[in-house]
Amino acid sequence: MSRLDSFIRRLTAQRDILNAITALVEDIEGPVLEFGLGNGRTYDHLREKFPGRRIIAFDWEVRSYSASTPEPQDMVTGNIRDSGQAFLGIGAALAHADIGTGHDEIDAVTLTWLPQLMAGVLAPNGIAVSGLPLEHPDLTALPLPEGIKEGRYFLYRRM
Repeated sequence: MSRLDSFIRRLTAQRDILNAITALVEDIEGPVLEFGLGNGRTYDHLREKFPGRRIIAFDWEVRSYSASTPEPQDMVTGNIRDSGQAFLGIGAALAHADIGTGHDEIDAVTLTWLPQLMAGVLAPNGIAVSGLPLEHPDLTALPLPEGIKEGRYFLYRRM
């Protein structure tokens, strides 16, 4: 499969999972956290899916389109590993992380801290959606929506 086709399938899986879990998240109080704002596409989709819900985005720096950029109080810049620690215990209804690089050695380092961060920011029964697998005792894998290949994207509930 070409890298373009792989990219399209990953983004399709991301969108389909976010669409499928909207009802699960609606009944859970707390903000939505977006780790890896990038150009703001997913942030914009989350605003559409969760109108009126506070969405806090994290990234090294703001590089998003102006229409897809959070207000300053909801934009956290700097190293996500470090800046995210201040949000442990916030009780997020949903945490989404699309910060994988596709480089095994870099992603292996991310996986030393990302599962703990994701589990730590979620409310009980909160939902984690990630482009990387999250092995953590407080996270239980959920079935993926129909049509999404195992290992393409990951979905969990915090117990």
